[in-house]
Amino acid sequence: MLAIHSMTSANDLNLQLDSTLKELPMWEIQIELNLPGNKLIKHFEQEPLLPGIILTQNETFVGMMSRRRFFEHMSRPYSFGLFSMRPIETLYNFLQPDVFILDQDMLIVEATQLVLQRSPELVYEPIIIKNQSGNYGIVDFHQLLLANSHIHSLTLNKLQRVEEQSQLAKAGFRDLKKNYSRLLQNEKMAALGQLVAGIAHEVNNPINFIAGNIAHAIDYSHNLLHLINLYRKYYPQPVDEIKTAILENELDFIVNDLPDLLTSMQTGCERITQIVHSLRNFSRLDESDRKIVDIHEGIDSALLILRSRLNHHKNDQNISIIKKYGNLPLVDCYAGLLNQVFMNILTNAIDALEESMVNSQQLGLTKPEIRICTENINNQHVIIRIADNGLGIPEDVKKRLFDPFFTTKPVGKGTGLGLSICYQIIVEKHGGQMNCVSTVGKGAEFIINIPVNSH
Repeated sequence: MLAIHSMTSANDLNLQLDSTLKELPMWEIQIELNLPGNKLIKHFEQEPLLPGIILTQNETFVGMMSRRRFFEHMSRPYSFGLFSMRPIETLYNFLQPDVFILDQDMLIVEATQLVLQRSPELVYEPIIIKNQSGNYGIVDFHQLLLANSHIHSLTLNKLQRVEEQSQLAKAGFRDLKKNYSRLLQNEKMAALGQLVAGIAHEVNNPINFIAGNIAHAIDYSHNLLHLINLYRKYYPQPVDEIKTAILENELDFIVNDLPDLLTSMQTGCERITQIVHSLRNFSRLDESDRKIVDIHEGIDSALLILRSRLNHHKNDQNISIIKKYGNLPLVDCYAGLLNQVFMNILTNAIDALEESMVNSQQLGLTKPEIRICTENINNQHVIIRIADNGLGIPEDVKKRLFDPFFTTKPVGKGTGLGLSICYQIIVEKHGGQMNCVSTVGKGAEFIINIPVNSH
């Protein structure tokens, strides 16, 4: 059964601050569990935008199969042959996908906050919506984010109008405060989701299996190659059939290349382990209290996570990182929050340099670079300077740089909360200082000064 609302943009939905999930575009394709798995393939091929299919048994809701989860599993070896002709129930019982059901009357802002708090492997899964009649529909995760972004813009516009008119009704103020706090939380959760997505292409499910067995594979290959050499030493004249097999399989090439191949695989596993370690070090999701940490370690972790944005630009201009680290003491701080500051400032620097690279031919700019310098002041304070050689920041913009909701980016590209949150983290949480020095055409430099121990 196919029944969907028209897939309009967020602007066409006429959303309000208190809009609920029932106002979003919804898919209601259902399929019985006893049908063969290839029926799912047919539906997904017919509807390229279909995020998932509702599963029923005797017309009663059972669960949902998402497009991402279905094709991710069916692309594995032997899965297509095992599940395409068998009942869908077989695949569903094998995967046992989690079901995330929300009521249609839940506010879109609240729903977005709940969805972003799901585990990283589920955060991009579609959402099941239940209406008052007991029927179910599916909302695409990206449609929900677009609606949340639209409501954020509405909140921003209303805040700006209220500021200009100097009038704020009590009821509207209460709603705005709720949206503001939720937006702050959503920004943090969305940033974490982006980090996970940034490394998703480098981390895959069987990495633990590969890493655990690669050492054994190397030992086994060395033993087998040693055994082959012994055979060739003591039986130098094999029969014609073996000679033919040696030539056809290029044995000499395999003997030379196999150890290098396995060593490369081991290096790849070590690289993935390093990335995961850096992500854990950056986010420090399990550490909400103060902790004595190495500031350089946090900066390096942020740089590693942003590596894909520093390289491989369309115009082949990579962003250079120049580090001049001083001899810093360990700092007593909220490590996760401080790393968030580094990530926001570095991201803004990359955005500025990307914009400057678009105009580099006309302006004759030098090679884009980010300079990071740290300095120890009498073991009492630590200074971190992060500078770029982009287009710089005009004086009128610089005055409002740390104001909440102030942004020079177009709608959808930024919330205007990043630098405001950074300022609060440095000044209020750590008792430090944060300033920006910039000249138009000569880049911008953010200077952070935090005490080694602010207790």
